[in-house]
Amino acid sequence: MDSRGHLPVGGPHFDQLAVGQVIVDAPAVTLTDGLAASHQAILGDRLRLPLDRHLAQTVTGGTVAHPGLVVDVAVGQSSVLTQRVKANLFYRGLRLHTAPAIGDTLSTRTEVIGLRTTRASPGRAPTGLAVLRVTTTDQDARTVLDFHRCAMLPLTPGIDPASCEHADDLTTIGVAPTPPWAAPAGWDVAAYRAAVPGAGDPLPAEGTVLRPGADVVSGAPELARLTTNIAQTHHDARASDSGRLVYGGHTIGLALAQATRALPTMLTVLGWHSCDHLGPVREGDTLSSDLVVGAADDLPGGGTALDLRSLVTAHRDDVDAPVLDWSFTVLMP
Repeated sequence: MDSRGHLPVGGPHFDQLAVGQVIVDAPAVTLTDGLAASHQAILGDRLRLPLDRHLAQTVTGGTVAHPGLVVDVAVGQSSVLTQRVKANLFYRGLRLHTAPAIGDTLSTRTEVIGLRTTRASPGRAPTGLAVLRVTTTDQDARTVLDFHRCAMLPLTPGIDPASCEHADDLTTIGVAPTPPWAAPAGWDVAAYRAAVPGAGDPLPAEGTVLRPGADVVSGAPELARLTTNIAQTHHDARASDSGRLVYGGHTIGLALAQATRALPTMLTVLGWHSCDHLGPVREGDTLSSDLVVGAADDLPGGGTALDLRSLVTAHRDDVDAPVLDWSFTVLMP
C-alpha cells in the first residue's frame, strides 16, 4: 500500500501489510439465479432449500441462497489482500448470522489483525502469515457472516526479511467459545419436517463415520472467477512452483456436497468451528471424505444443531493424501 492508501497492482506483498489495515473496496456482489446455478453446476450440492423454491417459500417465506455460495463470495471479496497468496492455512470461527436470499447484495470488509514472519527455509523465497478478519454485510447493513482466515504471502523480492519481522501469536486468533446456535430467524422447521421425506428421523449416533463417496475436482478456475477470487495461484500456473492450485473453498464445497448426500434432510450450515487445509488440491484430483458425526443439540426454535467433522483425502496417481480437516455445525430438522 502506498502513502495514499492504494494497493499495488497484483496485490500487496507480506511486507506491505500492517495490523489494523482495512480494505473495503472489493466490488459488491448481488446473489442471482445465474450465480447460484453456476455454483451448483461446479459443486453439485444437494441442499434442498436453495434448490427448491416452493419448499423455500414454505419454510422461509422467500428464496434461499446457498450458504457455500455466500461464503465463497465473501472469500473472493477478501482476496483483494491475498492476490499473491501461496497457501491458505486455516479458517476459524465462521458464523452465518443471517441467511441471505437470492437478490441480496453482499459487501465485505477485510482487516489485517495478525502478522507473523515464517522461518526461513533454504531454497524457498521468504514468506509471512497474515490473519484477516472478514466481515460481510448485506444491502441493509446486516451482518451476514464473520470469520478469520490465514494466508501465506511472499515478501517483496529482494527485501531483507529482517526489515519486516513480525511475531504475533496467531494460535488464539479466531478461537473462542461458540455462542448458542439457532435456526435462522423466521424459518419454520416444522413445515420443513412435514414436507421432506425422512426429515425428523433419528440422527446417526455420535461417533458414527459416514463415507458418502467421492468427487472429481473440475471447473476450478471457473469457481474462482465466479466468486471474484483474484488470487493468482488459482488462475496462473506460473504463480506457484508446483502449478496452479485449487481454491480451498472448492475442496470445502465438495466436502459439503458429500455431507448433503450422507445427511439428505440437512437444512443449512450454521457455522464453522475450524477448517485446516492440510495439503494442496489440483484440478483432476478425486476427493473423498470421512464424515464424523458429533454432538447433537435440540434448538429452542425447532431443529437440531449437529456437529460434523469432514476429513478429506485427495486421490491421485495411486497416492492418497489428506487435504482438509473441517469441523462445522449444520441444522437438521
